[in-house]
Amino acid sequence: MENWKSIWKREEDLAHIHGWDFSHIEGRYEEEKDLPWNYREIVNQYLTGDAELLDYDTGGGEFLLSLGHPWQKTSATEGYPPNVELCRETLLPLGIHFKECQDPAKIPYPDESFDLIINRHGDFDAPELYRLLKSGGVFITEQVGGDNDRDLVEQVLPGTPKPFPHLNLKEQRKAFEDAGFQILRAEETYRPIVFYDVGAFVWFAHVIEWEFPGFSVEKCMGNLLEMQNNLERDGKIEGTIHRYLIVAGKL
Repeated sequence: MENWKSIWKREEDLAHIHGWDFSHIEGRYEEEKDLPWNYREIVNQYLTGDAELLDYDTGGGEFLLSLGHPWQKTSATEGYPPNVELCRETLLPLGIHFKECQDPAKIPYPDESFDLIINRHGDFDAPELYRLLKSGGVFITEQVGGDNDRDLVEQVLPGTPKPFPHLNLKEQRKAFEDAGFQILRAEETYRPIVFYDVGAFVWFAHVIEWEFPGFSVEKCMGNLLEMQNNLERDGKIEGTIHRYLIVAGKL
C-alpha cells in the first residue's frame, strides 16, 4: 500500500498544466475518441477566409492557432490567469486581438463584431453572444455536460453534488432560443473515458478539480486501492463522459 501511495502522491505533486496540455498522461488514458461529431470539421464548415472570428475561453490558444485563420481577423479571450499570460506571450505577437475576460456576460468587444464565435469546453452567455454576432453570424460550442465523469467521482468521492447540473442539451438549447438564436444543429452523447493506471487518474482528478472537489490521495486512499484492484482485474478503469454540441445562428 505504501508503494502505491508514494507513486500516486508523486502524480498528485505533478498535477499542473500549461495551457490545456494533457500530454503527461498521453497513452495512459483515452477520451473523446468516438464522438459522433468532429468539432474541427464543423468549425471549418462555417469559417470563411474573410470572417471575423472570436474564440471565447481559448485556453492556451492551441486549437485556435491550428485553424490557421488570418491573424488580423482573429480574436480570443481567456480568463484563467496562467493561460492569460501564455496567450499574451503567444497570440499578441502574431497580431491576434487577445483580451483577458473572466465574465462571459461582459465580453470586451463592441456589438456585432464577429461572423463566427467558437467555444470548446468554456463558459458562455447566450444573450452576450447574440450581442457580439453580426446578423447571419454563427456560434459553435462543444460542451462538457453536467453528468461528466460522475461514475468516476462516485468511486472516489461518493455523494459529491454535481457542480453544473444545468449543463445539458435540453436546458441550454432553450437558453439560446430564448436569446433569439435559431438552432442549426444540436446533439448530445455519453461516451467512455478509460484510464490504464491509477496514477493517471490521480493526475486527472487534480487537474479537473471542479469535478473532484477536495480530492487527494490521502483522503481517498481506500477508494484508490479499490480502484487499483479493479484495474488489475479488468485491465482498465472506465467512466463516462457527457458532451453536447450546439450550433446557433443569429438569423
